[in-house]
Amino acid sequence: MSIAHPPAADVLALDVKGLSVEFPTRKGVLTALSDVSLSIRRGEILGVVGESGAGKSMTGMAVLGLLEPPGRIAGGEIRIGGKRTDNLSEAEMAAIRGRMVGAIFQDPLTSLNPLFSVGQQLVETIRLHSERNKTEARVYAVDLLKQVGIPGANERIDHYPHQFSGGMRQRVVIALALAGNPQLIIADEPTTALDVSIQAQITALLRRLCREHGTGVMLVTHDMGVIAETADRVAVMYAGRVIEIGPVEEVLSRPKHPYTRGLMGSIPALGARVERLAQIDGAMPRLNAIPTGCAFNPRCLEAGSRCREVRPTMVAQAQGSVACLVHDGGVS
Repeated sequence: MSIAHPPAADVLALDVKGLSVEFPTRKGVLTALSDVSLSIRRGEILGVVGESGAGKSMTGMAVLGLLEPPGRIAGGEIRIGGKRTDNLSEAEMAAIRGRMVGAIFQDPLTSLNPLFSVGQQLVETIRLHSERNKTEARVYAVDLLKQVGIPGANERIDHYPHQFSGGMRQRVVIALALAGNPQLIIADEPTTALDVSIQAQITALLRRLCREHGTGVMLVTHDMGVIAETADRVAVMYAGRVIEIGPVEEVLSRPKHPYTRGLMGSIPALGARVERLAQIDGAMPRLNAIPTGCAFNPRCLEAGSRCREVRPTMVAQAQGSVACLVHDGGVS
């Protein structure tokens, strides 16, 4: 098995500070991400959760340098493996993708070219990001397929994407993401399209490979079950901001933010008998209608007068941080 040697332990796989993303429109500038800060250590999985529109995938796309025009990074810094990347040109960022940061998306067919065998695609990626010749790259490609659990890797390397099941295709995509030995992988809803048993296999595989390769992973998902099984820490996002972050056990069992508590209350527990699950009334605000003060205040049962006027900042709580006035001077 070929395992990458990680750099110095104090170098973060990802360090995002004060990230803001804007979309200029004819009616004004829309702020999609506001002051997002998070970090991922080598070998660590950070789960990023929240409802649709919270900014989870947008954060991942900003890190990958794949924002759709006219979207732009308006402030903050992104560092991958200690290297600042938010100020790079598209050509410079293209050289970073694959070598320093890989990606796993929800639909593996968006990452795989149906006209080429998985072996051709792996070999091309390996050669692009290393000094291996074609023969060495093929040997490494077979090794990667074995690592991700593809049976008969020596034969299947010459098969085409349509000859693999959905779960096996996702394993191939994970192999592609690891082909350049990146320090960071952005995994955006990597198990959503798979059935539950295959989901468990993929998340276990991702966790094992993350440890073995010393790769940091940003796991973007709406599935709290996947987070509980896979992540080391979790960041909860709402309306383009991180509102709570901490160790997964702490956030799931003792959530501090009312929104996080609402997310936890909407999940059924095995063996628990309840008449109905809790729900969070209302919906995520549109980008052109984010409330003043705390963006969650119209949906929050604990909101007070300060919540409608003051936008909370992250404050340390236990082993993590939370952006809520309940924990920062009170709501009234």
